Amino acid sequence: MLAQAHRIRRGEDFRRVVRGGRRIGGRVLLGHVLPTTATSPARFGFIVSRAIGSAPARNRLRRRLRALCREAVDAGFVGSDIVFRALPGAGDAPFSELREHVQRTVNAGGRGPGRPEALVAPSSEGAR
Repeated sequence: MLAQAHRIRRGEDFRRVVRGGRRIGGRVLLGHVLPTTATSPARFGFIVSRAIGSAPARNRLRRRLRALCREAVDAGFVGSDIVFRALPGAGDAPFSELREHVQRTVNAGGRGPGRPEALVAPSSEGAR
């Protein structure tokens, strides 16, 4: 299970990540990554619509994604908010394909052991 501190729960947080984050596309998942401070815990959110299938199919997909995100947290991933949007067909995708996409999205977040230092928010001086 993914700990409460590592979950995105509020609608405004989902909107902030989806609108302001970097988009990483895939065949069955779309990831949105928004860097935060280097010391803040990584947080994950999931958007799984009815296009995926029945309620049990949607819940199964969410459980699989939470397990993969927990692996990233256990490996030391910090400092980004990530929202995954499941595309039609995600419910039937093999676990290995989901893992590949989650890892690609987490790597795009670029934080944690062996990854580049935290991104610094752009200053207002450079924005013209």
